[in-house]
Amino acid sequence: MGKSPLFKALRQFQPELMARVRPLVLYNSRSPRPGESDGKDYHFRSRAEIERLRGNDRFVVIDVRGDLQALDVEELDRNLAKSDMLFEGNPFIGETLLVHEQLREVARLSVFIAPLSLDEVKFLKSQPGVAFDALIVDVMRRKLLRRTRKQKGELSLKDLEEIERRAGSAPRELAMAPLFQYVVPNHDGEDSENWNAFYHPIGDARRTFLAVAGLLGGKKLPHVEKWPKNLFPRKE
Repeated sequence: MGKSPLFKALRQFQPELMARVRPLVLYNSRSPRPGESDGKDYHFRSRAEIERLRGNDRFVVIDVRGDLQALDVEELDRNLAKSDMLFEGNPFIGETLLVHEQLREVARLSVFIAPLSLDEVKFLKSQPGVAFDALIVDVMRRKLLRRTRKQKGELSLKDLEEIERRAGSAPRELAMAPLFQYVVPNHDGEDSENWNAFYHPIGDARRTFLAVAGLLGGKKLPHVEKWPKNLFPRKE
């Protein structure tokens, strides 16, 4: 991808590092958002077109928060023969890249950007008065509301429904974090001015930027965490 403030900061302040990787472009059934272009951010196709890809072994089709996304595994394999690839996006695709049989011989670095630190997760889960999943939904809802208002100003009913749908997926997505090699806590979401209001990222945005840049460069900084596999017990 390339629209998130983290990706933009990496391109701006780590150009040599980012020159070594190419973005992975997926197929997506949703309409382009302002500033997005076909073939660069996603291959935008109708839902029916992506549904038909399910019958093709070269594609992996995944339901992502109600939208359909598809990964062209053969294209990824060809691109990997030319350069390293970078995917920045939802953890559903990230999980697929970690477990897909055709990619088992490919060296991978996986990083999950989390809205809470491991210490915060453990603390909140231990509190008897805290409904943890509901809290995570609310954290994501607030972030999405701020970001969407920043993008659009007035919000429509459709916008609010989309925010609720995406926020409702947050607990499931956070539970995927232990699958990744590294977790980087970040309280400065895409809506935070800490990413770009002062030219250089500051606050958690800076710590997240430095942590991810360090991992891409082969270094593990103190802000990087590893989450235990049993942090989120599977629900029956």
